[in-house]
Amino acid sequence: MNEIDIIEQLTIAVEQARVNLAPTYQEYMPLAFAVANSCGEAGRSFFHRLCSLSDKYRQNEADKLYSHALQNGRGGNSLGTVFHLAQLAGVRLDKKLANLQNLQTPYTPAPASKTFAPAHEPPAPVHVQKESNENPASLPCFPDYQWPHFLQQVIDCGDTPAQRDILLLGAVTVFGATLNKLLCFTYGRKSKYPCLQTFIIAPPASGKGALTWVRRLAEPIHDSLMDAYSEKMKIYRREKAQWDVLGKEKAKTPEPEQPCMKMFLIAGDNSGAGMLENLMDADGVGLICETEADTVSTATGTDYGHWSDTLRKSYDHERLAYNRRTNHEYRECKKSCLSILLSGTPSQVKPLIPSAENGLFSRQVFYCMPPIHEWVDQFDQSGSDYDTLFTAWGERWKHLLDALTAAVSGINLKLTQEQKEEFNVHLSCVFGRASVVHGDHMKSAVARIAINICRIISIVALIRSLDALLMSGSTDDLVKALMSCPGLSPSSHVPQENVQDGVVPEFDLAVSSEDFHAVLALTEPLYLHSCHILSLLPSTDTVQQKAPQGAFLDLLPLSFTRSQALQASARCGIPPNTLDSLLKRMTDKGQLVKNGRGEYKFY
Repeated sequence: MNEIDIIEQLTIAVEQARVNLAPTYQEYMPLAFAVANSCGEAGRSFFHRLCSLSDKYRQNEADKLYSHALQNGRGGNSLGTVFHLAQLAGVRLDKKLANLQNLQTPYTPAPASKTFAPAHEPPAPVHVQKESNENPASLPCFPDYQWPHFLQQVIDCGDTPAQRDILLLGAVTVFGATLNKLLCFTYGRKSKYPCLQTFIIAPPASGKGALTWVRRLAEPIHDSLMDAYSEKMKIYRREKAQWDVLGKEKAKTPEPEQPCMKMFLIAGDNSGAGMLENLMDADGVGLICETEADTVSTATGTDYGHWSDTLRKSYDHERLAYNRRTNHEYRECKKSCLSILLSGTPSQVKPLIPSAENGLFSRQVFYCMPPIHEWVDQFDQSGSDYDTLFTAWGERWKHLLDALTAAVSGINLKLTQEQKEEFNVHLSCVFGRASVVHGDHMKSAVARIAINICRIISIVALIRSLDALLMSGSTDDLVKALMSCPGLSPSSHVPQENVQDGVVPEFDLAVSSEDFHAVLALTEPLYLHSCHILSLLPSTDTVQQKAPQGAFLDLLPLSFTRSQALQASARCGIPPNTLDSLLKRMTDKGQLVKNGRGEYKFY
């Protein structure tokens, strides 16, 4: 790892710790010389990022100091100085940086010069990452939260925050796919089901392979369907062979009908007709789970492919239909519930989603993993086989799901009025910000992020309710057990005498305040990851802000104060007077709402 990589990791650690490395001028000037001596001109941006943690940071003054350090550098300060200042400020270094610290020149205090301005105190941190940043390492991970135990054990198999995040997204995608029409909620005056389309983007060998474990959660359901199909085919072949030798009696005996190949895991390497047939044989339900996104993009781009419209229609559970010309057979399914879980490298994004105008962009749940920077020991001392472990969890999930579908016809998520209002306020802020910064394409993406957030809420709420049953594996007297599960209650239209008799075909599902807020907190990270994907796609007529105003708006949180705006504008070289004019124009246009003295939010 070279000096640039080290200072980048150090800067990230300092930003995350939200501390000031140079509370007085005695540290401010050595910091400039340390970065300049070790990194040269390439370290200027990192020095600014470290200095900008002060509310009195002045870009011009910091720039002059760094230029002076470049011209008058001395060997007394190196990256060891930055390590020392970080430790004094209480920054916790991870194992990688702690090891690298031992290789740096120890810190030597340097005499202060009276030529330059003193250092200043740090501001309150700006939590929002730059939306168009091309470095996935700067994109936010999900906030820490204790998810339902059955879901948490899946997440805990991840070694890094990003890997834990993709295991969360992968697990809710698989569980939602298996629940499909059993679990629903009303949104936009339509019934929606927990069917997600998730796309994990990561450089090669960066940990996205963990999604192969998640696929194991669905394999028991798929294998059961395929075993049933094999048994039906054996019976069909036997009956067909008997029918073939009937001779004249054939006219009096109907020919045996070949069974449909009902499956759950649908191959991404498929033709358009094959995809529709697989879905219709399974009553519109299925999951495409591919670890290489180009498997799907290649299939949809072939002459016999062109089923990307099926992906778009399935997102909104639209009707699917096709007509076979050979035998004039017409087939349809009235509701489609196809889920998708893909992973791929950044270069595999554009072949699948050629532009932001392609409807797949706004429908996908994106997560961009950072590249790996250090060697990881793959010899697990515990001897755990995650393939076996995930398969066992999948068997437990299938066992309860089979009993649930046999006893219950539907479970409906019901948010409280307060939750609906909070949901609308939060999403409207994200929507307003997307409109100002990126225009129509991101507005469409936010509108569909809202649907995906509701889908995740419904999945998490149900797993939380069923957690005790999932951990015990018991399905005895299931309806009675369901009525005692937290969050589940008989639907209001079920007669009370039926409830007393234990005949409850439909349940209402409530989500706890903690789970609701935990899922709602995923909105902004998912939005920022989608913004990163937008930056990878070819430019279109999307509204673009002129630099440096666009970069300034990217740095602002959904709600902010003038002080925070001043900090962000200073980093982008926008003078205070220009900032005030910009805020006034945006407020007059209705793009910002002024809540109070010096307090704003996107609208």
